[in-house]
Amino acid sequence: AVVSTQSGHYGRDGKRFDHDEKLRKKNARSSHKASMKAKKLHGLKAKLYNKKRHAEKIQMKKAIKMHEEKQTKAKDADNVQEGAVPAYLLDRETQTRAKVLSNMVKQKRKEKAGKWTVPIPKVKAVGEDEVFKVLATGKRRKKTWKRMVTKVTFVGEEFTRKPPKYERFIRPMGLRFKKAHVTHPELKATFCLPMIGVKKNPNSPMYTQLGVITKGTVIEVNVSELGLVTTGGKVVWGKYAQVTNHPENDGCINAVLLV
Repeated sequence: AVVSTQSGHYGRDGKRFDHDEKLRKKNARSSHKASMKAKKLHGLKAKLYNKKRHAEKIQMKKAIKMHEEKQTKAKDADNVQEGAVPAYLLDRETQTRAKVLSNMVKQKRKEKAGKWTVPIPKVKAVGEDEVFKVLATGKRRKKTWKRMVTKVTFVGEEFTRKPPKYERFIRPMGLRFKKAHVTHPELKATFCLPMIGVKKNPNSPMYTQLGVITKGTVIEVNVSELGLVTTGGKVVWGKYAQVTNHPENDGCINAVLLV
């Protein structure tokens, strides 16, 4: 898997001595605050908020149930015993014990499946000061909440910009890329393929969300024109590839297909 060597905010600045206790109390209060908010809201906002809370409660109940059901008993209809059964056992149905995996184990398995063997397993950390340029705004240039992305980005076709006044992260059009030069390691050939999205940037989940592409980023490319097929005979549409160069320096994205 791709590992970043960047230390986080806590690693740099540490925590307050009462951080954990304050966090515990905040979490304990959150349910009360949520119910107070639900009582105060009216109209469409109340409808949307209650729908969101309803979905959260369902997820929570499912998680609790999965943790409680470590072992479940299920009737085994197929397993019919041969020969005579004593009278006192006739009313007792045969049962099988099935272990139900807890949500945590399932999540870990999903994460494990999401890790790939990649050409560049470790990458140099790219800090936020390098990726984002602070933009001063307002009449007196006192406001500094806007950021301009200085690295290459991928922005999907359906993306609609916010009004420029309220846009926090600005991704310049000159640094938006739609195609990548992808090398197939077995065919030893390079193809210019359209990108579908950014799967994972090892430096930060925020970079992944913004579509920032740096060295070591795993991107998804459209390989339909290569004519790759699965064992079932279906045409492979999207495949992952890892970026092997610094796109902001070279002006193009070079990547190796993960096969």
